[in-house]
Amino acid sequence: VMKLNPQQAPLYGDSVITVQLTEEDKVEDDVVFYLVFTGSTVQHCTSTRKINPGSLETISPGHDCCETVKVALCASREGHPVLVVAEESFQFVQDEVYDAAQFLATCAGNQQALNFTRFLDRSRPPAADVDFLDEKVALAFRHLKLPAEWNVLGADQSLTDNIPRETLMHFAVRLGLLRLTWFLLQQPGGRGALSIHNNEGATPVSLALERGYQKLHQLLTEEEAREPDSWSTLSHTVHSGDYSVKHHRGLDVYMLTVEA
Repeated sequence: VMKLNPQQAPLYGDSVITVQLTEEDKVEDDVVFYLVFTGSTVQHCTSTRKINPGSLETISPGHDCCETVKVALCASREGHPVLVVAEESFQFVQDEVYDAAQFLATCAGNQQALNFTRFLDRSRPPAADVDFLDEKVALAFRHLKLPAEWNVLGADQSLTDNIPRETLMHFAVRLGLLRLTWFLLQQPGGRGALSIHNNEGATPVSLALERGYQKLHQLLTEEEAREPDSWSTLSHTVHSGDYSVKHHRGLDVYMLTVEA
């Protein structure tokens, strides 16, 4: 038996999972542990990092649907067959953050919804909450299967640039969401949104300046802006194709995902 903590993760993954080993599984240093998550259509294998002789940590993979999956703890040692040493179940769930990202993605062009996001801004959340929100919403957005025609400015591209309107970029900048802003910049319509004025005549760029968000302003105005440091706390895709491999620099953990 092994103990997983927590025993569930949001669909977009990227949260830390601790694995408590039982006495008999605490073994020599040359044993490497992996976790294999088997879902109905995809399977993930993650490497682990030893915290101490009795516990490991890893990063939860992003999953394709809400379900309970089987997790096997595998041990491998040079010159020996791979052993399954323990099994446990684990749940992938759709949380409020995922719902929020889906909501934002669907109302990219919807002025009423975007005005609601301005209303939210008046109850300014504290900085620590903003950072947490930024990381989670960026993760969830990245995990959404956005339609090919999706655009930061919404589906109606016939709107000319000189119509004042709110955009998702205004929303991300107004709250100071650095990671989400970076994500949106990489999407169709992201750069175009930077020059759009809202009803007060503010562009995302002028909002960043007015609110004193220096890093954000830099991100929006530099020609070759590099990804923000805060983005490096999330795992990065290092290979995608028939299978995908992600790497989490912080824990130096790799995640392999294949169709089951």
